[in-house]
Amino acid sequence: MAPGQYKPAQWNCLQAGFHTYDISGTRILNRETIPSGLNLLMAGGVFFLAMALLWLASRLSLPGQLLCGLLFAQLLLTNYQLIHEASHELLHPDVRINDGVGMVLGWLFPVSFTLMKVTHVVHHCCNRSDHEMFDCYYPGDSRLIKWFQWYGLLTGVWWWLVPLGSLLLAIRPAWLRSPPFRKARTTAALFDDFGPEEIRRVRRETLLGLLFWVGAFRLLDLHWPGVLLLYALFGFNWATRQYVTHAFSPRDVVNGAWNLRVGRLHGWTLLNGQWDRLHHQHPHVSWIHLPDLARGRDYDQDYWRQYLRLWRGPKPCGEPGPDCLPRTGYEVLE
Repeated sequence: MAPGQYKPAQWNCLQAGFHTYDISGTRILNRETIPSGLNLLMAGGVFFLAMALLWLASRLSLPGQLLCGLLFAQLLLTNYQLIHEASHELLHPDVRINDGVGMVLGWLFPVSFTLMKVTHVVHHCCNRSDHEMFDCYYPGDSRLIKWFQWYGLLTGVWWWLVPLGSLLLAIRPAWLRSPPFRKARTTAALFDDFGPEEIRRVRRETLLGLLFWVGAFRLLDLHWPGVLLLYALFGFNWATRQYVTHAFSPRDVVNGAWNLRVGRLHGWTLLNGQWDRLHHQHPHVSWIHLPDLARGRDYDQDYWRQYLRLWRGPKPCGEPGPDCLPRTGYEVLE
Protein backbone atom coordinates (compact mmCIF):
# COMPACT_ATOMS: atom_id res chain seq x y z
CA MET A 1 0.00 0.00 0.00
CA ALA A 2 1.49 3.35 -1.02
CA PRO A 3 2.01 6.13 1.55
CA GLY A 4 -1.22 7.99 2.17
CA GLN A 5 -3.37 5.38 0.41
CA TYR A 6 -6.33 4.18 2.43
CA LYS A 7 -7.19 0.48 2.26
CA PRO A 8 -10.71 -0.25 3.57
CA ALA A 9 -10.91 -3.04 6.11
CA GLN A 10 -13.02 -6.11 5.43
CA TRP A 11 -14.21 -6.72 8.97
CA ASN A 12 -15.28 -4.89 12.09
CA CYS A 13 -12.28 -5.03 14.42
CA LEU A 14 -14.17 -3.84 17.49
CA GLN A 15 -16.75 -6.59 17.12
CA ALA A 16 -14.03 -9.12 16.31
CA GLY A 17 -12.28 -8.42 19.63
CA PHE A 18 -8.86 -10.13 19.53
CA HIS A 19 -7.75 -10.45 15.93
CA THR A 20 -4.62 -10.65 13.83
CA TYR A 21 -3.56 -9.34 10.46
CA ASP A 22 -0.38 -9.08 8.41
CA ILE A 23 1.18 -5.93 6.96
CA SER A 24 4.34 -6.19 4.88
CA GLY A 25 4.92 -9.69 6.19
CA THR A 26 4.78 -8.60 9.83
CA ARG A 27 2.24 -10.30 12.04
CA ILE A 28 0.56 -7.82 14.36
CA LEU A 29 -2.06 -8.55 16.98
CA ASN A 30 -4.47 -5.87 18.07
CA ARG A 31 -5.67 -6.30 21.66
CA GLU A 32 -3.46 -9.26 22.43
CA THR A 33 -0.32 -7.23 21.78
CA ILE A 34 -1.29 -4.12 23.67
CA PRO A 35 1.80 -3.40 25.82
CA SER A 36 -0.40 -3.27 28.90
CA GLY A 37 2.44 -3.73 31.40
CA LEU A 38 4.51 -0.97 29.81
CA ASN A 39 1.46 1.28 29.52
CA LEU A 40 0.57 0.86 33.19
CA LEU A 41 4.19 1.41 34.21
CA MET A 42 4.32 4.63 32.21
CA ALA A 43 0.95 5.74 33.56
CA GLY A 44 2.10 5.23 37.13
CA GLY A 45 5.43 6.92 36.48
CA VAL A 46 3.84 9.91 34.77
CA PHE A 47 1.29 10.31 37.55
CA PHE A 48 3.90 10.11 40.32
CA LEU A 49 6.35 12.48 38.60
CA ALA A 50 3.61 14.98 37.78
CA MET A 51 2.47 15.16 41.40
CA ALA A 52 6.10 15.40 42.55
CA LEU A 53 6.71 18.34 40.22
CA LEU A 54 3.55 20.09 41.47
CA TRP A 55 4.70 19.53 45.07
CA LEU A 56 8.18 20.82 44.28
CA ALA A 57 6.92 23.86 42.38
CA SER A 58 4.83 24.80 45.43
CA ARG A 59 8.06 25.17 47.43
CA LEU A 60 10.42 26.86 44.97
CA SER A 61 10.97 30.41 43.78
CA LEU A 62 10.10 31.46 40.23
CA PRO A 63 13.28 30.15 38.50
CA GLY A 64 12.81 26.72 40.05
CA GLN A 65 9.11 26.78 39.20
CA LEU A 66 9.90 27.52 35.56
CA LEU A 67 12.28 24.57 35.40
CA CYS A 68 9.62 22.32 36.94
CA GLY A 69 7.12 23.77 34.48
CA LEU A 70 9.21 22.88 31.45
CA LEU A 71 9.50 19.28 32.65
CA PHE A 72 5.82 19.18 33.59
CA ALA A 73 4.73 20.54 30.20
CA GLN A 74 6.57 17.77 28.39
CA LEU A 75 5.61 15.05 30.85
CA LEU A 76 1.91 15.77 30.49
CA LEU A 77 2.19 15.41 26.72
CA THR A 78 2.94 11.75 27.41
CA ASN A 79 0.04 11.71 29.86
CA TYR A 80 -2.23 13.00 27.10
CA GLN A 81 -0.98 10.33 24.70
CA LEU A 82 -1.76 7.66 27.29
CA ILE A 83 -5.28 9.07 27.63
CA HIS A 84 -5.46 8.95 23.85
CA GLU A 85 -4.54 5.25 23.91
CA ALA A 86 -7.23 4.63 26.52
CA SER A 87 -9.74 6.49 24.33
CA HIS A 88 -9.13 3.86 21.66
CA GLU A 89 -9.29 1.10 24.33
CA LEU A 90 -5.63 0.35 23.65
CA LEU A 91 -4.18 1.15 27.07
CA HIS A 92 -5.16 -2.22 28.56
CA PRO A 93 -7.08 -5.24 27.19
CA ASP A 94 -9.44 -5.19 30.19
CA VAL A 95 -11.87 -2.37 29.43
CA ARG A 96 -12.49 -1.73 33.13
CA ILE A 97 -8.78 -1.22 33.79
CA ASN A 98 -8.43 0.74 30.55
CA ASP A 99 -11.20 3.17 31.44
CA GLY A 100 -10.24 3.36 35.12
CA VAL A 101 -6.64 4.32 34.37
CA GLY A 102 -7.86 6.66 31.64
CA MET A 103 -10.08 8.38 34.18
CA VAL A 104 -7.22 8.85 36.67
CA LEU A 105 -4.89 10.18 33.97
CA GLY A 106 -7.72 12.46 32.89
CA TRP A 107 -7.68 14.08 36.33
CA LEU A 108 -4.15 15.25 35.62
CA PHE A 109 -5.10 16.95 32.35
CA PRO A 110 -7.74 17.75 33.78
CA VAL A 111 -10.64 16.42 31.67
CA SER A 112 -13.40 13.87 31.97
CA PHE A 113 -12.13 10.70 30.32
CA THR A 114 -15.54 10.00 28.77
CA LEU A 115 -15.59 13.50 27.29
CA MET A 116 -12.19 12.84 25.76
CA LYS A 117 -13.17 9.38 24.53
CA VAL A 118 -16.42 10.38 22.85
CA THR A 119 -15.13 13.58 21.24
CA HIS A 120 -11.99 11.84 20.02
CA VAL A 121 -14.08 9.36 18.05
CA VAL A 122 -15.92 12.38 16.61
CA HIS A 123 -12.51 13.72 15.59
CA HIS A 124 -11.70 10.51 13.73
CA CYS A 125 -15.09 10.61 11.99
CA CYS A 126 -15.00 14.33 11.10
CA ASN A 127 -11.29 14.91 10.53
CA ARG A 128 -10.62 17.61 7.88
CA SER A 129 -14.36 18.15 7.38
CA ASP A 130 -15.81 21.64 7.79
CA HIS A 131 -16.32 20.85 11.49
CA GLU A 132 -12.53 20.62 11.94
CA MET A 133 -11.33 23.19 9.41
CA PHE A 134 -9.22 25.48 11.57
CA ASP A 135 -6.30 26.09 9.22
CA CYS A 136 -8.21 27.64 6.32
CA TYR A 137 -11.33 29.67 5.62
CA TYR A 138 -13.99 30.02 2.96
CA PRO A 139 -14.67 33.37 1.22
CA GLY A 140 -17.73 33.99 3.40
CA ASP A 141 -15.99 33.26 6.70
CA SER A 142 -14.95 35.99 9.11
CA ARG A 143 -11.17 36.22 8.88
CA LEU A 144 -11.09 37.91 12.29
CA ILE A 145 -12.85 34.96 13.95
CA LYS A 146 -10.68 32.48 12.06
CA TRP A 147 -7.47 34.19 13.15
CA PHE A 148 -8.73 34.41 16.73
CA GLN A 149 -9.51 30.68 16.71
CA TRP A 150 -6.18 29.82 15.14
CA TYR A 151 -3.90 31.88 17.35
CA GLY A 152 -6.02 31.02 20.39
CA LEU A 153 -5.09 27.42 19.62
CA LEU A 154 -1.41 28.16 19.09
CA THR A 155 -1.05 30.26 22.24
CA GLY A 156 -2.73 27.79 24.59
CA VAL A 157 -6.07 29.55 25.10
CA TRP A 158 -8.01 26.49 23.95
CA TRP A 159 -6.57 24.26 26.66
CA TRP A 160 -8.38 26.25 29.35
CA LEU A 161 -11.70 25.50 27.61
CA VAL A 162 -11.25 21.72 28.04
CA PRO A 163 -11.66 21.60 31.86
CA LEU A 164 -14.44 24.18 31.52
CA GLY A 165 -16.16 21.95 28.97
CA SER A 166 -16.04 19.02 31.38
CA LEU A 167 -17.70 21.11 34.08
CA LEU A 168 -20.36 22.48 31.72
CA LEU A 169 -21.20 19.02 30.40
CA ALA A 170 -21.42 17.67 33.96
CA ILE A 171 -23.52 20.55 35.35
CA ARG A 172 -25.74 21.49 32.44
CA PRO A 173 -25.29 19.39 29.29
CA ALA A 174 -28.13 21.23 27.56
CA TRP A 175 -25.90 24.33 27.36
CA LEU A 176 -23.55 22.55 24.97
CA ARG A 177 -26.49 21.72 22.71
CA SER A 178 -27.92 25.24 22.78
CA PRO A 179 -28.23 27.37 19.58
CA PRO A 180 -24.81 29.10 19.90
CA PHE A 181 -23.02 25.74 19.99
CA ARG A 182 -25.29 24.16 17.36
CA LYS A 183 -24.75 27.04 14.96
CA ALA A 184 -20.97 27.13 15.36
CA ARG A 185 -19.32 25.00 12.67
CA THR A 186 -16.68 23.56 15.01
CA THR A 187 -19.10 22.42 17.75
CA ALA A 188 -22.23 21.57 15.73
CA ALA A 189 -21.54 17.82 15.80
CA LEU A 190 -19.13 17.58 18.73
CA PHE A 191 -21.63 16.66 21.46
CA ASP A 192 -24.18 14.64 19.49
CA ASP A 193 -22.98 11.27 20.86
CA PHE A 194 -23.51 12.09 24.54
CA GLY A 195 -26.49 10.08 25.74
CA PRO A 196 -27.72 9.66 29.34
CA GLU A 197 -25.08 7.02 30.15
CA GLU A 198 -22.21 9.18 28.82
CA ILE A 199 -23.48 12.17 30.80
CA ARG A 200 -23.60 10.06 33.98
CA ARG A 201 -20.02 8.99 33.41
CA VAL A 202 -18.88 12.56 32.78
CA ARG A 203 -20.54 13.67 36.01
CA ARG A 204 -19.01 10.82 38.02
CA GLU A 205 -15.52 11.40 36.58
CA THR A 206 -15.76 15.16 37.08
CA LEU A 207 -16.91 14.80 40.68
CA LEU A 208 -14.15 12.29 41.46
CA GLY A 209 -11.65 14.58 39.74
CA LEU A 210 -12.69 17.52 41.89
CA LEU A 211 -12.40 15.38 45.03
CA PHE A 212 -8.96 14.22 43.87
CA TRP A 213 -7.70 17.78 43.50
CA VAL A 214 -9.16 18.89 46.84
CA GLY A 215 -7.35 15.96 48.46
CA ALA A 216 -4.13 16.63 46.54
CA PHE A 217 -4.03 20.26 47.63
CA ARG A 218 -4.59 19.33 51.26
CA LEU A 219 -2.32 16.28 51.48
CA LEU A 220 0.56 17.72 49.42
CA ASP A 221 0.07 21.31 50.60
CA LEU A 222 0.04 22.54 47.00
CA HIS A 223 0.08 26.28 46.36
CA TRP A 224 -1.99 27.86 43.62
CA PRO A 225 0.72 30.11 42.05
CA GLY A 226 3.07 27.19 41.35
CA VAL A 227 0.28 24.88 40.18
CA LEU A 228 -1.20 27.48 37.83
CA LEU A 229 2.22 28.29 36.37
CA LEU A 230 2.92 24.63 35.60
CA TYR A 231 -0.48 24.17 34.00
CA ALA A 232 -0.14 27.38 32.00
CA LEU A 233 3.12 26.05 30.52
CA PHE A 234 1.56 22.66 29.84
CA GLY A 235 -1.56 24.25 28.36
CA PHE A 236 0.57 26.19 25.89
CA ASN A 237 2.73 23.16 25.06
CA TRP A 238 -0.31 20.94 24.50
CA ALA A 239 -2.52 23.37 22.59
CA THR A 240 0.18 24.78 20.34
CA ARG A 241 0.97 21.24 19.09
CA GLN A 242 -2.59 19.97 18.77
CA TYR A 243 -3.02 20.70 15.09
CA VAL A 244 0.55 20.23 13.88
CA THR A 245 -0.13 16.82 12.34
CA HIS A 246 -3.32 17.98 10.58
CA ALA A 247 -2.75 21.55 9.42
CA PHE A 248 -2.74 22.01 5.63
CA SER A 249 -3.09 18.26 5.04
CA PRO A 250 -5.44 16.85 2.36
CA ARG A 251 -9.11 17.33 3.14
CA ASP A 252 -9.78 13.65 3.61
CA VAL A 253 -11.27 12.08 6.75
CA VAL A 254 -8.89 9.13 6.85
CA ASN A 255 -5.79 10.45 5.08
CA GLY A 256 -5.95 14.07 6.24
CA ALA A 257 -2.91 13.97 8.53
CA TRP A 258 0.89 14.01 8.30
CA ASN A 259 3.62 11.60 9.30
CA LEU A 260 6.26 13.93 10.75
CA ARG A 261 9.98 13.40 11.33
CA VAL A 262 11.05 13.78 14.97
CA GLY A 263 13.99 12.72 17.12
CA ARG A 264 13.96 9.42 18.97
CA LEU A 265 13.34 10.96 22.42
CA HIS A 266 10.65 13.24 21.04
CA GLY A 267 8.96 10.25 19.42
CA TRP A 268 8.92 8.37 22.73
CA THR A 269 7.43 11.41 24.47
CA LEU A 270 4.65 11.48 21.87
CA LEU A 271 4.24 7.68 21.95
CA ASN A 272 4.81 7.66 18.19
CA GLY A 273 2.11 10.29 17.72
CA GLN A 274 4.18 11.76 14.90
CA TRP A 275 2.83 8.91 12.70
CA ASP A 276 -0.60 10.49 12.70
CA ARG A 277 -1.75 9.57 9.20
CA LEU A 278 -0.91 5.95 9.97
CA HIS A 279 -2.87 6.28 13.18
CA HIS A 280 -5.92 7.63 11.33
CA GLN A 281 -5.69 4.81 8.82
CA HIS A 282 -5.29 2.23 11.60
CA PRO A 283 -6.87 3.78 14.74
CA HIS A 284 -7.24 0.45 16.54
CA VAL A 285 -3.52 -0.36 16.52
CA SER A 286 -1.43 0.31 19.63
CA TRP A 287 1.14 3.10 19.58
CA ILE A 288 3.98 0.61 19.96
CA HIS A 289 3.19 -1.00 16.57
CA LEU A 290 3.05 2.18 14.48
CA PRO A 291 6.78 1.97 13.56
CA ASP A 292 6.12 -1.55 12.27
CA LEU A 293 3.33 -0.22 10.08
CA ALA A 294 5.68 2.54 8.91
CA ARG A 295 8.34 0.19 7.51
CA GLY A 296 9.19 1.14 3.95
CA ARG A 297 7.49 4.54 4.26
CA ASP A 298 9.06 7.94 4.62
CA TYR A 299 8.00 10.94 6.65
CA ASP A 300 6.06 13.69 4.89
CA GLN A 301 8.09 16.52 6.41
CA ASP A 302 9.99 17.69 9.48
CA TYR A 303 7.96 18.21 12.66
CA TRP A 304 9.44 21.57 13.61
CA ARG A 305 9.28 22.95 10.07
CA GLN A 306 5.60 22.08 10.00
CA TYR A 307 5.11 23.63 13.45
CA LEU A 308 6.72 26.94 12.44
CA ARG A 309 4.53 26.96 9.34
CA LEU A 310 1.47 27.12 11.61
CA TRP A 311 2.40 30.59 12.83
CA ARG A 312 1.88 32.03 9.35
CA GLY A 313 -1.82 31.76 9.99
CA PRO A 314 -4.80 30.18 8.23
CA LYS A 315 -5.07 30.36 4.45
CA PRO A 316 -7.99 30.65 1.98
CA CYS A 317 -9.75 27.42 1.03
CA GLY A 318 -11.37 26.80 -2.34
CA GLU A 319 -12.20 23.10 -2.05
CA PRO A 320 -15.22 21.58 -0.27
CA GLY A 321 -14.63 19.47 2.79
CA PRO A 322 -15.38 15.74 3.01
CA ASP A 323 -18.50 14.36 4.60
CA CYS A 324 -18.07 12.98 8.09
CA LEU A 325 -17.43 9.27 8.32
CA PRO A 326 -20.26 7.29 9.95
CA ARG A 327 -19.39 5.78 13.31
CA THR A 328 -19.59 2.33 11.71
CA GLY A 329 -17.07 3.47 9.12
CA TYR A 330 -14.61 4.39 11.87
CA GLU A 331 -15.12 1.07 13.64
CA VAL A 332 -14.21 -1.03 10.61
CA LEU A 333 -10.89 0.73 10.08
CA GLU A 334 -8.07 -1.60 10.98
